[in-house]
Amino acid sequence: MKDYYGTLGVSRDATEAEIKKAYRKLARELHPDVAGAEGEERFKEVAAAYDVLGNADKRAQYDRGVDPRSASGGAGGAQGFGFEDIFETFFGGGAGPFGQQQRGPASRTQRGGDTLVHTEVTLEEAVFGVTREIQVDLADVCSTCHGSCCAPGTHPNGCRQCNGTGSVQRVARSLLGNVMTTAPCPTCGGYGSTIDTPCTDCSGQGRTHSRHTVSVDIPAGVETGTRIRMTGVGDAGVAGGQKGDLYIEIRERAHAVFERRGADLHCTLEVPMTAAALGTVLSVETFDGPQEVDVRPGTHAGSTVRLKGLGVGRLQRQGRGDLFVHLDVVTPTDLTDEQAELLHQLAKLRGEEAPEARLAPIGGGVFSRLKDAFLGRER
Repeated sequence: MKDYYGTLGVSRDATEAEIKKAYRKLARELHPDVAGAEGEERFKEVAAAYDVLGNADKRAQYDRGVDPRSASGGAGGAQGFGFEDIFETFFGGGAGPFGQQQRGPASRTQRGGDTLVHTEVTLEEAVFGVTREIQVDLADVCSTCHGSCCAPGTHPNGCRQCNGTGSVQRVARSLLGNVMTTAPCPTCGGYGSTIDTPCTDCSGQGRTHSRHTVSVDIPAGVETGTRIRMTGVGDAGVAGGQKGDLYIEIRERAHAVFERRGADLHCTLEVPMTAAALGTVLSVETFDGPQEVDVRPGTHAGSTVRLKGLGVGRLQRQGRGDLFVHLDVVTPTDLTDEQAELLHQLAKLRGEEAPEARLAPIGGGVFSRLKDAFLGRER
């Protein structure tokens, strides 16, 4: 992943105010109107880094090893960087269109980030569904400060520089003359208050991390790539903010016998040549227990027997797929003299001692049967 902290020149534990300060400094230096075309690419990198680190949710994802810009398909480094961002860079920030500032201090409370974990299921568990206990590291509301971010017995103090408004005004020179701008207070970071004695257990974040055991109901029909969303089970937010969501991504383990194709299962059953010629009933072991497969007399290699309702459960729908048993007629290769003599007698009785070569159209031959078997069509 890209090193966004390195791009802005801040440490991984930098505060929101430090990140914003570093971004503004670099943006002023590297903006194309100042640095020219030489600084354009670097300017885009800085904007991209701030797009991630300047947002609590995106920063939380990045710290867990997920680049939110890559995950969301963001390609351009200046994505979302428009007029208001440029105005903020050169006139102090926080100003809306035409210098109008949203009134009131910002809230410290932020929603927790979403968490993604992986779990592996067997094919049988995908057929019927399963309840799984998974281990995951999650952020909880700090049990010491209860999300206030302050040490016990203390509370936030009103900011003296901005008098609790969270913003300060100043005059900036521009092409339009002197402009009165409003920017977040550099002392309190725009919150209107300062935490002079932060909680030592959570470092003033209002949350701590610990190992959790989460029970997940995995429905029938899941497959590799399926994601299960558990609303409100993710990380607790900063300063007592609401929890994010927990996503469980499924990885399905391959089975030694059965192959899955959508909601259907496929397997191969070896049938002796004599049994295929004479017909028989064979018992096969399935996920639903032993099942009988009727091998009709004269069965050819590539024939398919369909066992309805013995496939995979359909995700978020009723019913199950089918189980297709592909018959493979096994020709003996280790005949004894007596067995070979018996086959010679059979060939003589059937007039097949010197068989003639007979070509058949593809539509009715073995290739057609194999194709139908692959597509799960009955003949």
